[in-house]
Amino acid sequence: MRIALGSDHGGYGLKQEVMKYLEEKGFAYEDFGCTDTKSCDYPEFGSAVAKAVAAGECDKGIVICTTGIGISITANKIKGIRCALCSDTVSARLTREHNNANVLALGAGIVGTNLALGIVDTFLHTDFPGEEKHCRRVAAIEALEAETMK
Repeated sequence: MRIALGSDHGGYGLKQEVMKYLEEKGFAYEDFGCTDTKSCDYPEFGSAVAKAVAAGECDKGIVICTTGIGISITANKIKGIRCALCSDTVSARLTREHNNANVLALGAGIVGTNLALGIVDTFLHTDFPGEEKHCRRVAAIEALEAETMK
């Protein structure tokens, strides 16, 4: 599994911790930036991650900003992306099981490192079971997306 990573300056430190975690667990990843704590704009990095996932270049994505809100909104603007902002492991598990989310958003100013790494672990190790009701709901989301793209 290949993971796309991206953050703004507010998420940079946590992104470094996530990269260490991915390396320790043997996950391949691509860092789409940013590269330091200098002020920058989250849409650049959230959209780069989302585009890589939507294009199939990466299997899943993780985006991080101070709250996780702006970067998750950005990621969700890319067709084919279901980005979920999670602040606990239950939400991370359920967004994979129920929504087949393919991008995880974290708020570095909201969750600490230990919790964030638990959320990442849960997100990456939870499969979408493909129950009919959840497939139907994800298909309805995708239909809305297609409808608004006209």
